[in-house]
Amino acid sequence: MAIISILSVNVIAPLITMFEMEFSLSVWVYVLKVIPFIWPCVIALVLLTYKPAAWLTEKIVAKNDSFKAHITINIMCTVFLMSIFLTIIGTWIGQHHISIEPIQYFFYKWPRNVAISFAVECFFAQPIARIVMYKLHKSTDVQKPQTHWKAHTQDAQKHGWKYSMTDK
Repeated sequence: MAIISILSVNVIAPLITMFEMEFSLSVWVYVLKVIPFIWPCVIALVLLTYKPAAWLTEKIVAKNDSFKAHITINIMCTVFLMSIFLTIIGTWIGQHHISIEPIQYFFYKWPRNVAISFAVECFFAQPIARIVMYKLHKSTDVQKPQTHWKAHTQDAQKHGWKYSMTDK
C-alpha cells in the first residue's frame, strides 16, 4: 500500500493541480509542499473506502471469477470512491481553507480527476507496485518455495475464487 500511495500521490496531485492552474515549475513546487498534508488523507480514505469498495466489487464481479478480476475491479472501485472525496478534500487542503467551491464545481472537475487517477493507477502506480511485490515475493519464495502459492491458493479457495499458478 505504501508503494502505491507514494507513487499515486506524487503523480496524481501534481497533474490535477497543473491542469487546474498551469503546467509550471512553481506550481509543481507548490504541490510538493502540500503533498505531506494530502498523503495522510489518502491513507485514511483508502482505509475508509475499503469496505464500500469491497461491496461494490461483489456487485460487479461474480464469486467464481478469477482472483485477478476481483483485485482489478476492487482497485477500480477504490480509485472511483477516493476520487469523489479527494476532488473536494484535496481542493480544501490545496487552498488551505474550506469553501463551497469544490462542491459547486464538482461535476465539472471530478470527471477529469477520476480520469487522471485511473490513468495513473493503470499505467504507472499499479504496474510498478506489482513489479516490486513480485520481486519481493520471488525473493521470499526462494527461502520458502511452497508457502507463497499455498497461502494464495488457500485464500482464493476460501473466497471461492478461481486461482492457479497460470492465472497471470
